[in-house]
Amino acid sequence: MERLPSWIRQHLAALRALLVLTLVTGALYPLVITGVAQAVFNGGANGSLVRKDGKDVGSAIVGQSFTDADGRPVGRYFQSRPSAAGDGYDMLSTAASNLGPEDVVDVPGGRRSLLTQVCARSRAVGELEGVSGARPYCTPDGVGAVLKVFPAVGTPTRAVSVNQTCPATPFVAEYRGVRVECARPGEDYAAGRTVPVRGTAKAVVPADAVTAGGSGLDPDISVAYADLQAARVARERGMPVERVRQLVAANTTGRSLGFMGEPAVNVLELNLALDR
Repeated sequence: MERLPSWIRQHLAALRALLVLTLVTGALYPLVITGVAQAVFNGGANGSLVRKDGKDVGSAIVGQSFTDADGRPVGRYFQSRPSAAGDGYDMLSTAASNLGPEDVVDVPGGRRSLLTQVCARSRAVGELEGVSGARPYCTPDGVGAVLKVFPAVGTPTRAVSVNQTCPATPFVAEYRGVRVECARPGEDYAAGRTVPVRGTAKAVVPADAVTAGGSGLDPDISVAYADLQAARVARERGMPVERVRQLVAANTTGRSLGFMGEPAVNVLELNLALDR
């Protein structure tokens, strides 16, 4: 038989390599990994699903909201932390907000800054739990306490509470002897110097109650946030608050390997324990 041209031999070798690698990496390897996962980590491999009355009600490793049809928190349930994944805990849109600590000025008529989102959440949690929702760098009406000062360099001649749209009353009356104004719709304050004002408030609402996690799917909350909610859940359910706190403790996991991370409470499993 006449020897095949080199270019044909090269294409045949490439085809053989493609078929072998497809078989190994596309079929054998996934089958082996799937088989090991099913044999050793059956529950985890299938999504760590949690069942109630014979039905899947969620996953132990994916958070969910406990709200009514209008998005309001259901008082008898512990609430999860905020989520930036889609409309909340959307596994097809898992993501963070990608907003950073310098995102403090709202877009007029549009997106709220990260600071204002935190302030609004803290105020809402405070109202729900019957505690102060105040925190540093937040106004009493739940937006970022931020001034735009003019000129940007030198002695101030004008100061605007940029996140409080008129006719709102500015959170502070004066800044360095200059009267503080509310923000007028349509006016551009970009040229001013941004001055966040810390104030004297001390946060009662924990940080995880007002910030979204990196994945947007966190199933856990801090022990501090669970403790804050215990009195409200006990009242809504007509249970002794100590019994609720016992269930919180029973559904709290410790630090990984005893030293990594912080203790956390699985919200879904805690709420199911309450229902039982």
